[in-house]
Amino acid sequence: MAKVYDALRRAEQERKRREGIEAVAAPPVSWEDVPRDAAAAALPFWKRWFQRARRGPDVAEPANDANKRRIAILQPDSFVAEQFRMLRGRIDSLAAQRPIHTVAVASANAHEGKSTAAVNLASVTAMSLGRRVLLVDCDLRRPKIHSSLGIDIRAGLAEVLLDRATLDEAIVKVERMNLDVLGVRSTPPNPSELLASPQMRSLVEDVSQRYDRVVFDTPATLGLPDSKIVSELCDGLVMVVRADVTPREDVHAALEVLDRRRILGMVLNGVDTSPERYGYY
Repeated sequence: MAKVYDALRRAEQERKRREGIEAVAAPPVSWEDVPRDAAAAALPFWKRWFQRARRGPDVAEPANDANKRRIAILQPDSFVAEQFRMLRGRIDSLAAQRPIHTVAVASANAHEGKSTAAVNLASVTAMSLGRRVLLVDCDLRRPKIHSSLGIDIRAGLAEVLLDRATLDEAIVKVERMNLDVLGVRSTPPNPSELLASPQMRSLVEDVSQRYDRVVFDTPATLGLPDSKIVSELCDGLVMVVRADVTPREDVHAALEVLDRRRILGMVLNGVDTSPERYGYY
């Protein structure tokens, strides 16, 4: 495993300073592939969702796209990791006022950096001394957590909810980290119904008692009920918006779907930074 981490670190060093991310923890003011051209971006999200559906399933993502989701692990002293520490600090500050054990990470559309934010937020939280942290992949349609962290999943969230495996059997510990993962092994035909089941509610209550902080990676908000279902079971919500990509109207539509009172802060993803500030993603 150490050789894998070293190889990934070298690969990420070659790619650094190309892009940047800035996490802003402040009160906030689908399943689709977000169109890159301005004309397509102007379409209502439901039209872009159908365009995405007609194109069929995604092709396998490049290895670097998966690896960059764990930049806080590969380069813990980087500018990116520090931004997620700021977000962690914001959540900890709010947790001093009211209990915040479970946090959902959501975005309006797909491909806006939601899984990246979930993995890195969970990673920097797990770096805190004496903290037990669990990362749960609630995307039962396009799971990414296990590939991002390079772990094997023998039983996942669906198996636990269907009583085909126990929670202890499904949880995997990330090597050399105080971080556990409940990933996705199989994609069921009824993901929304499973997430809305009493078994899911019981699972959230169980892990909130076992762990100091639980981070839930949810599917895109627009076009699917999954994100709203999961977020309503959590103590708080972090919203991810991709700069110059996420249409303003989609952000407003997502905030209408989600409960604004649960939103703890926002991650503004894909922000260009100057070379002096270490740009990555």
